[in-house]
Amino acid sequence: MQNWKTALAAALMVTAMPAARLAAQSPAPTYAPTYAQDKAEIEDLMARYLFAIDYFDWDAYMATFAPDAELEFASGTYRGQAEIREAVTRFSENIGRFYHTEDGQPAKLRHVVLQSAVRVEGDRAWGTTLWVEMANNGPGDTMKMGTYGIYEDQFSRLDGRWLIQRRRVLNEFLPGRESGPENPVRGMDSAADAARGGGRR
Repeated sequence: MQNWKTALAAALMVTAMPAARLAAQSPAPTYAPTYAQDKAEIEDLMARYLFAIDYFDWDAYMATFAPDAELEFASGTYRGQAEIREAVTRFSENIGRFYHTEDGQPAKLRHVVLQSAVRVEGDRAWGTTLWVEMANNGPGDTMKMGTYGIYEDQFSRLDGRWLIQRRRVLNEFLPGRESGPENPVRGMDSAADAARGGGRR
């Protein structure tokens, strides 16, 4: 009986070792008491960003960005409100060449965000979010899942309101624009830890 207990204990220790080692390498972040509210406000901001894109509401779209924000997507990097607005409206006008119904009309695009990891440190925050894009440009104008990728974000709280400071749009289907191979949440955590003044080891 004792040998059986000893063998079981040894097996459990061996099984637990990789998890323990992983926990040591990836400690859980700490959350301030206001984290839930901050994350809710940031997620609301991201939703407003996407509704504004899909309904061509460029005033609402620009209201999600800080005055000195930066936006990077496949066509380039744009800085400041004027550059960002010009770039996204031009992109929107051309999207009908790629997404269109069978009669040649621009397709109806709908963006969706899925899981999102958010870190908040004071008046700065970081986000890593999976997004997908759907459009009615499948056979017979049916729904087609068009594109997908990752948003790598930095947020700033200005005058009590969260805004996008920097958004990097990654496209998993375009060579050179995909995420990885490292888990992008690790990079987000490292940036948040450095901002807090003490990176985890």
